Parts: sequence; structure tokens; C-alpha cells
Amino acid sequence: MDGYRTLKERAQDEFVERRSRFIGTARPVTTAEEAVAFIDEMRAKYWDATHNVYAYILREGQLRRYSDDGEPQGTAGVPVLDVLQKENLTDLAVVVTRYFGGVLLGAGGLVRAYSHAAKLGIMAAGIQVMRLCVTGTITCDYNQYGRVASLVPQLGGRVEDAQFGMVVVLSFSLPKEAAPALEKQLADVTCGSVAPLFTEECYLPDSSGEGE
Repeated sequence: MDGYRTLKERAQDEFVERRSRFIGTARPVTTAEEAVAFIDEMRAKYWDATHNVYAYILREGQLRRYSDDGEPQGTAGVPVLDVLQKENLTDLAVVVTRYFGGVLLGAGGLVRAYSHAAKLGIMAAGIQVMRLCVTGTITCDYNQYGRVASLVPQLGGRVEDAQFGMVVVLSFSLPKEAAPALEKQLADVTCGSVAPLFTEECYLPDSSGEGE
């Protein structure tokens, strides 16, 4: 299956470890500019925090960036980035904010705390699988409508709209790998009189439930 894993929405969660407050905020992003704007927003919101550690991964340019933001090298940004990579996520950014509580956690404690805060933010946002799809239209007669409309969901797609005029025009989205099967089955059920018109390829949320 052609696709990738990202976040459903922006979300936040937090916990306290030995009096230090860790806030994990995660959101989907698609460009470096969007990621940087989000990081700057978190820095402005939590201007009085001790650290605002971040990591982000983008499909565009296979970009990976992180910052320890003053924590000992390798104890903050890298653990956050590792969480993103282990979850096989992309097109997202995570900022973990820390308010120091007066108790030193040590290198191992920092790694665990930043990793946990990143995981909490990701879990709160939810994971969404994006699947490579094709969109298009199917034009058919009224007596063909029932058979034609049923094929799209059977192949894992979705009928997005139906216009009823002199003929029926269905707008649909469908996993790209199912496109040849749609062409064949449409030809079979309409004796070759109906064919789909594919308009574009795009990534759409996978409706199969994977990633829930």
C-alpha cells in the first residue's frame, strides 16, 4: 500500500516527573515553514519555560530536525525524534516544554521524560494513515446506477457525490491500487459502456481503520 503515517490533529498532554512539568504538544505539518511557525508559537506561549525542545519530520526533502534547547546534548531532542521515527511517522512536529522543578533528573531520566512526553502528545493527537488515492467521476444511466455505485465501496473507495440529471454522475475517491479493478469491473457490469474518468492522485485518510 502506498501511503504514510501522520497525526490526525493537533493535541497536547502532560505529566510531572520529580517536580518538573513536561508538556508534549504535537501537530501535523507539511512544510518546514509550518513546523518552524508551530515551534515559534510554542516558544511564545511558554516563554517562561526552562526548555522548549522540538523535533519534526517531513516527507518534503526527507527532512529531520531537532533541538535540545539547552538540555545536555542527546538527552532531549534526539529522544523526541526517536519516538517519531520508531512510530514511523512523518509530516509532524512535536514540542516538549519543560518547567524545571528543582530536582535534577540525570541523563537517563531526561531521555525517559522527553520520550514519554512526546509519546503522550502523539497519543493525544492520534495516528492517521494517509493512503495514495485517485479521484474521478463515473457517468452512467439510471438503470446502471445501483450496480455502478456499489463497486466503489466494494473496492475500498468512497462515493463523494452524485449528480442526477439526464444521466447520473458519481464523484469518487479510491485507493490507487484498486483503479485497474474498478475499470475492469465497470466494464463487466455495463458491457463496456461505462468507464471511470480519473482526475488526480492525492493522499487521503485511510478508511480501513489502520492507525486507530
